Amino acid sequence: MSSWQQRERAREILSREVGAIRKSHRDRLRVALAFPNSYFVGMSNLGFQTVYRLFNESDDVVCERVFLPPKQELQEALRAGVRLATLESQLPVADVDVLAFSVSFEWDYTNVLTMLRLAGVPLRADERDDRHPLVVLGGAISFLNPEPLAPFVDLVCAGEGEVLVPDLVKAIGEGGGHAAILRRLVGRPGMYVPALVEIRYDVDGRVDGFAPAADSPVRVPVTKAALKAAEMAEPPATTVFSPDTEFGSRLLIEVVRGCANLCRFCWAGYNYLPVRAFDADRILRLAETARPYSSRVGLVSIALCDHPEIERILGRLHELGYRISPASLRLDELTEPIVRLLRASGERSITIAPETGSDRLRRVINKTVTNAQILDRAELVFAAGIENLKLYYMLGLPTETDEDLVAIRDLTAAIRDLMMRYARGRGAVGRIVASVNPLVPKPGTAYQWMPMEAAPVTERKMRRLRQLVAGLDNVYFNIKSERHSYYQALLSLGDRRVAPVIEAAERNGGQWRAAAAEAGVDPDWYVFRDRREDRWLPWDVIDGGMKPAFLRTEFDRGLREEWTTTRL
Repeated sequence: MSSWQQRERAREILSREVGAIRKSHRDRLRVALAFPNSYFVGMSNLGFQTVYRLFNESDDVVCERVFLPPKQELQEALRAGVRLATLESQLPVADVDVLAFSVSFEWDYTNVLTMLRLAGVPLRADERDDRHPLVVLGGAISFLNPEPLAPFVDLVCAGEGEVLVPDLVKAIGEGGGHAAILRRLVGRPGMYVPALVEIRYDVDGRVDGFAPAADSPVRVPVTKAALKAAEMAEPPATTVFSPDTEFGSRLLIEVVRGCANLCRFCWAGYNYLPVRAFDADRILRLAETARPYSSRVGLVSIALCDHPEIERILGRLHELGYRISPASLRLDELTEPIVRLLRASGERSITIAPETGSDRLRRVINKTVTNAQILDRAELVFAAGIENLKLYYMLGLPTETDEDLVAIRDLTAAIRDLMMRYARGRGAVGRIVASVNPLVPKPGTAYQWMPMEAAPVTERKMRRLRQLVAGLDNVYFNIKSERHSYYQALLSLGDRRVAPVIEAAERNGGQWRAAAAEAGVDPDWYVFRDRREDRWLPWDVIDGGMKPAFLRTEFDRGLREEWTTTRL
């Protein structure tokens, strides 16, 4: 792919967009906002679109987007040495002032390095100077564990963009080189400079604490940045509409941030507390403004119906003629008015997450619903005319037995029977799609000390579950591979010593086993090790707000099969 072809492709993409922001670069801070995956994926990401708006709200900033080229074009660009450029003006990324990565998924870590390479920017922070862009890391992974990427970035912005972006712009606007800017940011909520923090290890290789580097003003841990109240903030919503995304030209709006249920495996539930609802009138004004560009609206939240005015919101969206698609709904949120409004808007599928088939195991993970409630809500869904149901299950949960696998089959079969009962009256049969994933213990949750279940055990459970569900008509089980989850766990639970594995995997095309061998890193040590005796964990460098004592108590309550019903 030549530079000319890259420019032509950018023009084609921009010609199909509505809402792209174009500014003069003159006397403005130039920011390249990078999503380390394709345009198709990146423009479907609400966080990425929100940060694009937040940067551009400042008249002193011009923020342009940059994405990983599609696979074939990427290989051609690497061979031809074509430099990565921004979408809006084709400015070479190496020439911007700030290169800000929004990273949501562990599997995109190697893409961060590929984009740096394509831009002609040295991969490691200690190889760069003031001639290069300031490389910033944000996005969902900043809430979890930024340490595997720490050697590659100058600054980690940990937390919520509404707080972080203004502070970052202000600090850079005060002038000076990178060192001066970074020291100016030290002490601000969410501003973590990896080069100014030294990691200590004990004789067994475990993290043994954090200390400021020589002459560093850093205090650790760094407190996560959080939006204190959402009612006066602009609800995150689609800024740029494009048909070339996973969701097409769909309006995405965040309705509620946070979830008070505190499922013990759920990093988002713990890390986005407290629960904050965005103002209903602001949500609806955004929907009214966007209606000429979109006929579908996606409501983004892990606790949608915690919004006190959710029925009014849904009703007005229906009046505006939107087809309404919620994210996965908590079962206790499914009321008859809500389900009927969704169906009236044209929605034919709903997603719920039983997580497992047994009431006992749900008490272990603090999923505070029962099979009886699940079947009751499923009947409500099918009775309202919703034809399809998507289910999320997990394998490898603490204390899981073969009886729990049989329970997944039995619960799914009972839901299928309800679907068929209502389908006969309509003369149209829908389908149930069940997605099954091995549990990957996540930082900042009650399971952060747990080892991942041993691979042979998980593989045996997968085979067993496939056998159990083989005869269910109109039911489709997608069971994720254990090997895929194993390396995801390495990136999720690793520390800075995992960085060479990422480098090697980026060079060899994602051959993770070979990359770990080349780097001399034993993934098993990170993935299958019980960390309950560790004094510190790699991600403790960021204070996410949850006290370790509370998380340990939650882990112990789970083993006793006790629910925690107190809402935070």
